[in-house]
Amino acid sequence: MKKSFKKSGERFLGGWRLVAIAALALAGCGPSLEPEAANAATVTEETQPDEVSAAWSPQGQVVVLTASGNIAGAVDQFRALLGDPLNVIPGQQRSGRREINWDGVPPALTNVDNFPGDFFNAVDPNAPAGRKRGAVFTTTATGFRVSDNDFSDIDPSYGDEFNAFSLPRTFMVAGGNTLDVTFRVAGTNTPAHVKGFGVVFSDVDRVGSATIQLFDKRGRSLGTFAALARSDASGFSFLGVVFDQTVVARVHITSGDAALGAGVKDVSAGGTADLVVMDDYLYGEPKRIQ
Repeated sequence: MKKSFKKSGERFLGGWRLVAIAALALAGCGPSLEPEAANAATVTEETQPDEVSAAWSPQGQVVVLTASGNIAGAVDQFRALLGDPLNVIPGQQRSGRREINWDGVPPALTNVDNFPGDFFNAVDPNAPAGRKRGAVFTTTATGFRVSDNDFSDIDPSYGDEFNAFSLPRTFMVAGGNTLDVTFRVAGTNTPAHVKGFGVVFSDVDRVGSATIQLFDKRGRSLGTFAALARSDASGFSFLGVVFDQTVVARVHITSGDAALGAGVKDVSAGGTADLVVMDDYLYGEPKRIQ
C-alpha cells in the first residue's frame, strides 16, 4: 500500500508576512470530475481542501490551496478564487479563467512524444477557439506527451500507478520531469500574465516531488510550492496559488523525481524515483503585460 502524508507544501520567500493558515479535514474519496461539469458539483466536507493558507507579499495577498484524495471540492474552490466565467473565446477578457484538461487533443497527437507546446495558443485565425487558451509550454527535455491509457503503452505498470482526473487524457514531459508555462493573450503572440495557476497531479508519493515555482514579468520568484502526497486509491493531489493581482508571468513545474520510461518503475512499485503525471491546468485570464 502507498503511504500518505499530510504536510504543508508551501515555502514563502523572505519578506513575506504570514497572515493566516487554516487546515481543513479531508476524508473519503469520490469519482473523477469532468471540469466542464464541475460548476454543478456539490462541495461537501469530504471534498474540502486539506490546507488553505493566505499570506501577504509585495505583490499583494496570495492564497495557497492544497488537497489530496477527493480533490473535486478544492478544484471548485480554486475556480472560485480565479473567478468566473470560464472563458472559451480568443482575445483578452475582462475577468474569469481558462482551463486545460487535454481531452480535446486529437488522436494523432495522443500517445506520441511530439505534442506541440503551443497547441493551446494557436494564432492561426482559422484555428478553433478551443486551441486559443493563452498557454505555451516549453521544456529542455524531449518534448510533451498526452496519454489516453495512463502511459501504460510506455510501461505496463503505469496503468496501476496513474489516473485521469478528467477522463480520459493525462499529460507528462517526455524524457524529463520539468516544464515552463508562459502566457499570451489568448490566440495572439502578445506576452501576458495571470493572477494564479493550479494543477492536478497524479500519484505524488512524496512531498516535494511535485512543485510549482511562480515568477513575475521581471523573472523574480514569487515562491515555490509543493503538492501534498496522495492519500487514497485515486492518487490525486491538487495545488493552486492565486494572487489578488495579475502578476504570474511564468510557472516552472516539477512533475516527479524522474522521467517515465520503459522499465522505469515508480517508488511504490520497487523503483527509486517518485514518478508523477499531470491532468487539469487552471489559470486566471491572461492579461497583456504592461
